[in-house]
Amino acid sequence: MSSAPLMPKATAVWLVDNTSMSFDQIAQFCHLHPLEVKAIADGDAAQGIKGLDPIQSGQLTRDQVEQAEKNPEFKLTVNDSTVGLPPPKSKKGPRYTPVSRRQDRPNAILWLVRNHAELKDAQIMRLVGTTKSTIAAIRERTHWNAPNLQPMDPVTLGLCSQIDLDLEVHRAAKEKPIDHAAQGATLLPASETTARAPEPEPDEDKPAEELNVDAVFAKLKQIGGKGE
Repeated sequence: MSSAPLMPKATAVWLVDNTSMSFDQIAQFCHLHPLEVKAIADGDAAQGIKGLDPIQSGQLTRDQVEQAEKNPEFKLTVNDSTVGLPPPKSKKGPRYTPVSRRQDRPNAILWLVRNHAELKDAQIMRLVGTTKSTIAAIRERTHWNAPNLQPMDPVTLGLCSQIDLDLEVHRAAKEKPIDHAAQGATLLPASETTARAPEPEPDEDKPAEELNVDAVFAKLKQIGGKGE
């Protein structure tokens, strides 16, 4: 697919006013819909936009325009610019959330705050597309709807993907490892709790104690209260 010309609507305005090309040809070259080009020709759209000559800007040649006017099936392509332009910078902003899902964001924030306390506010903002003040209000239970909030997984709500959530949790764990000692006592593993205690080995140097028969019979007489 060819790249779009600079200022597509202004270029379409000039082509509509100065050539006899079809609406489909102009729409294909300017990456517009044919109905939008028709609206420009009828004066219903692009009012007040000054036309941009693609021949003067080097995006088309006069021969291409003449060939397109003669052949309705001819498709125009943008000529390679001799001037190198830097690539457009992508704007980083909060994640876009559909209108139908925006009411679920507080529940998702509450779930993240409770289940992943290691996440920073900036990470939560990237995941669910919220603001720092909203996160602070939910953390401090000062949100206007705090009594009715229910923690819900943002992946289940469709606010973010499981891959994005795992990535942010992994980043937070690397930056701030969990201190197990500060969490208090924990359960011992089963291998330690179910292991049998080793029996003491007999001392070979200590002789076994002999049974004192007279002492045993004397004890029995005291218990029974009778002599044999």
